[in-house]
Order: sequence, then C-alpha cells, then structure tokens
Amino acid sequence: MKLNNFFMALSFLMAINWADAQGLNPKEFNSIHSENIEWHTFPAFPEKVKLAVLVGNPAQAEPFIVRVKVPEGEKIMPHKHPEDRIYTVISGVFYIGVGEQFDETRLQAYAPGSVVVLPGNTPHFHWAKSGEYVTQVYAIGPLGLYYMDKRFDPRGKPAE
Repeated sequence: MKLNNFFMALSFLMAINWADAQGLNPKEFNSIHSENIEWHTFPAFPEKVKLAVLVGNPAQAEPFIVRVKVPEGEKIMPHKHPEDRIYTVISGVFYIGVGEQFDETRLQAYAPGSVVVLPGNTPHFHWAKSGEYVTQVYAIGPLGLYYMDKRFDPRGKPAE
C-alpha cells in the first residue's frame, strides 16, 4: 500500500508543471500583489477550481503557500493530504467537514480571516455552499492529495 501511495504521489507531482508556477523564493525579500496572482487549473481538483502557487515549490520538501479558489457550488470530495496544513480564509465562506464520506451535516463554516489547522492524513471535504471562496494554505511539501473514493479523482478521468 505504501508503495502504491508513493507512485500516486510521484505521478501527482509530475502532472503539474511547477516551473510555470510563480512561487516566490522564501529565502529572499520578495512580494506579489493580489492582482498579479496567476491562477491555474490543478489536475487533482475539479476543472473550475483554481490554484495559485505563491511561495516555494510544493513539489519539494520545503515550506510553500498556495491559494485555492473554488467557485460557487463546487465540491471537493473527501480526500486527505500527507502534510499538515494551515488554512487562512481570504474571501467568501469556507465550508469544510472532516470524515471519509461527504456529509453536509459535518460541514463547518469559516468566515474571512479564520484560520483552520488540518493535521496530515485527516480525511476532509469542501463545498462552496454559499458562493466562491478563496483559502490560503501553508504547508511543508511535498504536497500530496489522495481521494478516499477514486471515482472522485479528476486525475483518473479521460480527457473529453
């Protein structure tokens, strides 16, 4: 099982062109203005969900910061990440629930400015229930994402 997870993580990291991501170097003074953030599709998310790499390289064993923009109505089905994460809600209301099955009754709402700590390997799910939201995620890579039910993993679906 661990070997299978290793190959899934490797294919996940290779599927992303991290060179196109703008991640600022955390070892030097740097900045980016919000209007200059570059949003990209992300193979592990539904197509309408966007991701922006702000700091570092999520494919490396180093600190990174990404933002995730989820449009109204989109769900990210139960999944987990091997890395510990700290979410900060930038805009909208972030609905997150903990568990291996999507269960609307387990969703908790977090307003802009809220901080959510998610330990690694905690199964969870998201829903843009009341409109678009943007979260900022801080973690130490490499980034990984594993769906609890492979049917919900966009990486396994053929291109249309």
